[in-house]
Amino acid sequence: MSNNLYQVQAGPEGYLPPAAATMGVKLPETGQALVEGSIVLEDEAMETIADKILAAKNPVFFPGPLVLWAWKEGVEEKAEAVKALAETAGARIIPMPDYRPKYPMINPEIEINPNHPNLTIWHNDIDLCIFVGVHCHYANIALKIIRGGTNCYTVALCGEEGHEDAMASLRDVNLDKMKKLNEIIKAKKEGLK
Repeated sequence: MSNNLYQVQAGPEGYLPPAAATMGVKLPETGQALVEGSIVLEDEAMETIADKILAAKNPVFFPGPLVLWAWKEGVEEKAEAVKALAETAGARIIPMPDYRPKYPMINPEIEINPNHPNLTIWHNDIDLCIFVGVHCHYANIALKIIRGGTNCYTVALCGEEGHEDAMASLRDVNLDKMKKLNEIIKAKKEGLK
């Protein structure tokens, strides 16, 4: 669909990686998604995400407050879908219930720090992380830090418009899209046997 000159790929890209938006990466329209800075059809992105998850040695889901707290109707069902998706993918889950910095020290085995998500990635040898239910303002910062300092492949399953700084990003992710992604992963796993 679109071929952007700048590719959003796993780093490390350096101490101050450029924001993908400043490099010309645009958010996708409804029915589209982002893969490494290029706009693709949503179904193509789901296939890519499934392939990346299944190829990863240590994929980890990072669910945020939007799916961890039952703050509105439908959230509990979405949280169950995230758990089912992680189980299908054979991925671990490290929840992000709160973004406030934990000082003077965090435990990178059990949480991600807003100022240092790369520590959790390094400490746990994570090669693919999936953000879901993470507020956009925090996801944008954390994805950029992860890309800047690690070689972790990042996926954002966003309930809004998506994230330019993720290597793969779906927009408008709801319960149906999570179930669809789960079915794609199941089918691909079956094909690998």
